[in-house]
Amino acid sequence: MLVGTPSLAVEIKPFTSDGCSAFPDGTIEQEELWLECCTAHDYAYWKGGTFKEREAADEALQACVEKTGEEEIALLMLGGVRIGGTPYLPTDFRWGYGWPMWRGYKALTDEELLAIKRSEAAREEQLNTEKTENIDNQ
Repeated sequence: MLVGTPSLAVEIKPFTSDGCSAFPDGTIEQEELWLECCTAHDYAYWKGGTFKEREAADEALQACVEKTGEEEIALLMLGGVRIGGTPYLPTDFRWGYGWPMWRGYKALTDEELLAIKRSEAAREEQLNTEKTENIDNQ
């Protein structure tokens, strides 16, 4: 009877990204050269999941940064996220940082996937509201 109540629903913190965490978002000439790569990587880390999913997210980050022409930077970033992204450190950029600490590596449940969808929908609604307010204020 209580299972369907919203107060007991699994929730994930709203998605946030700090760009490339403790790393530059790009070069001196192109300050946001690989920022989109880091934002996509943050999204994967926010959701969390299995160890294999983390490996795939890290490899996708490396490939994305390599496409900017910065292969050495891509390798350096890969090393950094492999060391610093463990779910067992109390950081804002750990694997699964949208969930409470100590979730570790495990597949997302159906309930968690629904929580992610709810969070994404709320974020989209907020962005649309902000766009409308900006247009109205012009």
